Order: sequence, then C-alpha cells, then structure tokens
Amino acid sequence: MAKQVKQLDRVIIRFAGDSGDGMQLTGDRFTQESAAFGNDLMTLPNFPAEIRAPQGTLPGVSSFQVHFADHDILTAGDSPDVLVAMNPAALKANLPDMKPGTSLIVDSHDFTARNLTKAGYADNPLEDSSLADYALSVVDLTGMTVEAVKEFGLSRKDAARAKNMFALGLLSWMYGRPIETTLAFLEKRFAKAPDIRDANLTAFKAGWNFGETTETFAVQYEIKPAPMSAGTYRNITGNLALAYGLVAGGVQSGLPIFLGTYPITPASDILHELSKHKRFGITTFQAEDEIAGIGAALGASFAGSLGVTSTSGPGIALKSETIGLAVMTELPLLVIDVQRGGPSTGLPTKTEQADLLQAMFGRNGEAPVPIVAPQSPGDCFDAAVEAIRIAVTYRTPVMLLSDGYLANGSEPWRIPELDELPEIDPAFATGTNHESVDKEGNAKPDFWPYLRDEETLARPWAIPGTAGLEHRIGGLEKGDGHGNISYDPGNHDYMVRIRQAKVDRIADSLPPLEVDDPSGKAKVLVLGWGSTYGPIGAACRRVRKAGYDVAQVHLRHLNPFPKDLGEILKQYDAVMVPEMNLGQLSLLIRAKYLVDVVGYNHVRGLPLKAAELAESITDLISTTTGTLDHDVHQEEVAR
Repeated sequence: MAKQVKQLDRVIIRFAGDSGDGMQLTGDRFTQESAAFGNDLMTLPNFPAEIRAPQGTLPGVSSFQVHFADHDILTAGDSPDVLVAMNPAALKANLPDMKPGTSLIVDSHDFTARNLTKAGYADNPLEDSSLADYALSVVDLTGMTVEAVKEFGLSRKDAARAKNMFALGLLSWMYGRPIETTLAFLEKRFAKAPDIRDANLTAFKAGWNFGETTETFAVQYEIKPAPMSAGTYRNITGNLALAYGLVAGGVQSGLPIFLGTYPITPASDILHELSKHKRFGITTFQAEDEIAGIGAALGASFAGSLGVTSTSGPGIALKSETIGLAVMTELPLLVIDVQRGGPSTGLPTKTEQADLLQAMFGRNGEAPVPIVAPQSPGDCFDAAVEAIRIAVTYRTPVMLLSDGYLANGSEPWRIPELDELPEIDPAFATGTNHESVDKEGNAKPDFWPYLRDEETLARPWAIPGTAGLEHRIGGLEKGDGHGNISYDPGNHDYMVRIRQAKVDRIADSLPPLEVDDPSGKAKVLVLGWGSTYGPIGAACRRVRKAGYDVAQVHLRHLNPFPKDLGEILKQYDAVMVPEMNLGQLSLLIRAKYLVDVVGYNHVRGLPLKAAELAESITDLISTTTGTLDHDVHQEEVAR
C-alpha cells in the first residue's frame, strides 16, 4: 500500500522500558542512524542508579531521548513527540512528560494484571479512555518478535530480548533512517553468537517491514539533513570528547598523560576510553580509592607527566586535601568533576550543577583553583584542552566541571584540524635560576624552585633527578623563592597572596566574552555556565521569536572570571542566572560585582526545560521594562 510521506523540521523520540530491555542501545543506534543521515541532534539518556531494580517497577524504568532536526538545535527537547513504551511502568513513568496530541507506541505484550499492579495501575490504560488525548498505537512488539525469530531455536526469553530491535526497525522506517549502520553494528557485536546475531538482524528487519506493510502506520516522516559548516563530523558523547581532549592536550604539550582514578558514575567512561590510547603516551591507573587516585596523579606531575584524576562530587570531597597539596606545591594537575545529584551518594545517574562552590572553596586554607566548564558534549573536548593549557602554563591544579547531562548526552561534533589546537609549552627548567656563595666565597649554583615567571607568576617545573635542579616541595609552607620550610608570618601572607595572584593572572590570557544580543537593545541579560547553555540558548530563541529582546552570555571560565564580565553586567538593567542548583553562580556574581542577579533554579536531576525558562525570562522582561502584557507575551512565547 502507498504510504503518505509528511515533512517535519524536527522530532523528539523517547524509547522507554525496563532496565533490561535495551533502551540505551536502541536509542544509541537510532542516534547513530540520524547522525549518518546528517541531522543535527542532541540526546538525553536516563537510567536508574540500581544495578537491577525490580523488573516492571517504576524505579527500574530506563529511557533514551533523541531530538533530531533539519536545523541547528541546542537541547534534547523538553517533552517527546513520540514515546515508545515497552511495558506499563515505562508508560506510567513517562506519560507526565507527554503533551496531548503526541504519539504513544505501546508494546501490549506485558500489560498483564501482575505488571499493571507493579506499575501502580488499577485498570489497563490501553482499554479505558485514559489515553484518549494521545495518538495511541498498540502493537504486540514482543509477540511479533518471538514469531519472527522462532527459526533460530532460541528460548522464548532470549527471543523476546530482540524486541528492542523490532522497535528500532519500526521507528527507523517511520522516520526514514539509513539502516546500514545498524546492520553492520549487529553483525559485529554478535559475531561470536550467530543465532543471537541473526535473531537481532531478523527482528530489526521485521520491524522495518511491519512499518512498510501494516495499515497501523499510514504515514512515514521525513526530516531533511541539517546544514553544517564544512568538515568531518562524528556523533560524540561528553565523556568521549573529554577523553579525546586529554589525549590532544597531551600531544600538544608533549607531556605523557597519567590518569589516576577510581571508578564512579558518571565519570567512569573517561577511564575506559583513555585505557585504549597507550600509543599516545597515556597511562591509566585504577587505584584502590579516590585518595590514592589523585595522590598517584600528583606524583606523576611531580615526575614530569601531566597528572589527571576524574571523579564526581563525592570523590572531590575525598580528594580535597591532595588538591590543596597541588596548590601549595604549584604543580599542574587536572581534576575532572562530572557532577551528579547530591549530597553524598545522592542521584548517581542524574545530572546537577551543584559542585561549583565545592570547586571554588572546598579545601582548607586559601587554596585557589582555576575552574573551567564545558557547555555541550562536543565542547568537552575544547574545555579539556583549555584546562590543560592553564594547568601547564600556570603550574596549578585546574578543576573541570562537566556533568551527567554532558557526559552521557551526545551531539554531532566537527573533528578539529591539528592547526586549530593551541601549542602548550611545559617549559621545563633546564638550568639554575639563582647563584649563592659557599663558605669559601665561590659561586655555587643553586636552584630556587619558587622564583616566578614575571608574566604568569608560575614557578619553574623541574623534573626530579635533573642535575643541578635538586629542590624540595611539600605540604609545609615554603619560603618565597628558595623553597625552604618557613614559619615566618609575613612570608606566609605573601605566599598566600602570590598564589591567588597567579590564578588571577589567568584572566589576562582569556579572550573577550561573546555577547549574544542580536538587536543591541536588550535590557535583560541571561548569564549561564556549563550545560545550561543549550536550554538558555533555546529559551532565548523562543523569547526573540515572540518579538522581545534578550541577551545571552555563557561562561566557560568560572575562576577567574573573564576580565570584561563586570563591564558587561553593568550594561543591562536585569541579569538572570539559570542553574541546576540553588544559586551558586548567583552567589559569586553578587559577591564580586554587587549585581542583584535573579536566580532561576531547578534541582530535579534533569536538564532545565527551555519552555519554562522562556516564560521566566519574559516575566523578567515585563518586570524590567514595564511594557509587556503578561498574558499576551506568555501566549506568544508558548506558541
């Protein structure tokens, strides 16, 4: 039968099921197909923290959302246009995010009385009128999968596991996805298990053919490729981009990279990826705990490598003393914090931005640490290279604040050319920098480890064992210049101030901030950092499309702040700071610039929603300018 083809400019699809249903794999394969087709895209994986929550229950629901479009997009989307639900719990957990008129594709197979009860349903929603506001398609995905693969002699349980591939085949047909990448992936992944391989391939093709032949789905959708600047692209997650950035930073600086770490969600993938790149001089060490991991990393830096440690918020708490030691010894060290919901163990698989103040102040004494924060999955690459530049140039530990949304989310990423990467010179000390006189009055070479570079205030970096460069460092306060232990009050005051001044000097090397203010008439500025870049950008687009002026600035460097930030803030009548915390950047901005910023704060373990943020921005515009009718402009923004 002839199918109608409908053009769309964008679609948001969410695959949801039990944590054993393969929803992450299904979403990832659909994403790879969309990337191969040339769409712009953003993804939002969402999975339970429990290794195996009770099957069929709400805590065990796993989902993967992908937003793909024929134009530039900034977020994984506020709410899905299509929900694929593999069981009652997946439907119940995700239905609140669905708007009336959106599409539900539900596997009816597991809607038994037992599973309905586990999900909290008194009645079967597929048989009453509770889903009347949605475009509901009820399909026995599991039953058709088992029937399609019966020739391979698998048990019913193993056969049913291929239902995610049936669903993927159906959705790939519905949205005209190229299937060659998925077929090749299945061939390779299950090459050692021919029956499993053939069952998954057959289920995938059966799903595609079902879409092609059934009258249940009479419309096929087309989303054209998005225009992109010239270059070679790949789909990349934040953790993968960050790992590649570490490799690139090592190559550009000529330094071996040593990762001393301990596995922790959501940072563990950095360790997994870096362990594959020994040929680039990468050494990975999985320590027995967080403290040992950073201790080994700092030791590697002392020995002339670039020490890196990766963790999440709970691990930063354990590493804090050694970070302070790196501040005092003034050695380069990169500390990666992939933030997650807290406090304590908190929400291991959910995202948050609540470690900013910990990064700023979470050490005893005056121990300033530069802070860099990427704004998107692909930007994790550039942020890692920048953090390495700062650490090596200024001889200081640097905190890199990613988060779970960036770490697990993905987007198309243009692979940079080599000449686009900065040169990073470790400038190791090669000779003495001071001469003293021995008892006989003869000149005696003597290396002073704390004589500083005039421009950066960085101390020399001397590799132990280099003749003539013998020196001591450690956790006790050192005398200015010579590095001997000192308890002199005036010296301590000076050393505290000079270490702070060294961090402040970093601002001299930062480029001017980019102010996105198309009309030049905005009275309201939205200031953000980290992964709020996408939601803020999407919200500002909505506000401007509705006819109102708003400016946007996004910070990569949070300590020190860029030198022109204060002047930019003064140019606007009101400043809003959206964050996934209770107002940590707002606190810092108020303290430093005496600007009474307006906080927009949600701590839900999920990215900010662009539509909700747009409404708050327009409210602030209304309050600031006094010229907008609230009901009218909210309707325009929503539209």
